[in-house]
Amino acid sequence: MKRARLNRQSWIDAGLIALVAEGPNALAAEPLARRLETTKGSFYWHFKDVPEFQKAVIRDWQSRAFADVVNALAEDGSAEQRLRRFGKRMLADRQDPALRTWARSDKSVARAIAQVDAERLTYLGNVLKQLGITNPEFAQSTLAALIGLPQIGGKTRPARAFETLTDLVVALQ
Repeated sequence: MKRARLNRQSWIDAGLIALVAEGPNALAAEPLARRLETTKGSFYWHFKDVPEFQKAVIRDWQSRAFADVVNALAEDGSAEQRLRRFGKRMLADRQDPALRTWARSDKSVARAIAQVDAERLTYLGNVLKQLGITNPEFAQSTLAALIGLPQIGGKTRPARAFETLTDLVVALQ
C-alpha cells in the first residue's frame, strides 16, 4: 500500500503534537521523522533547517490564535456567552501551555505569545466592558486565569473553574 506524501503542513502538525507530548526538544528532524515513519530527507525537502521548521510551527499556532480572536469578534450572542465561549476555546488549546513552556527558553516564542496575548487582552477588555467591568486589571486577571488554570492541578477542571469566574463577573453586573 502506498502512503500519502507528506507536505509542509503535515510536518508542522506533527511538530505541534510532539511539542505537546514531549516538549520543544522533540522539534527536530530525527524524532519527527521517526514519529511520521519517514526519512529526514522528507523533512529537509520542506524545511531548510530545524530553526526554519520551528519558526513555521510558531507561526502556525500564532496564526490560528489570532484567527480565534478575529472569529470571537464576529460572534453573535451576549457578552457573557462570548466570554464563556472564548474561555472554553482558549482552555481547550493544549498547544498554548506547551508553547508557554517553550517560551521560557526561546525569545521568538515569547514574542509570538506576547503578540497573541495582547490581542486576547484587548478582546477580553472589550467584552468585560460590555458586562460593566471597566477596570483593565480585571481583564488582565481574566487572561491570567485562562493562562494559568491549565498549569495547576487540583480537583476542579480548568473549564469549570473559568465558568465559576465568569459567574462571578456576571454577578458583579
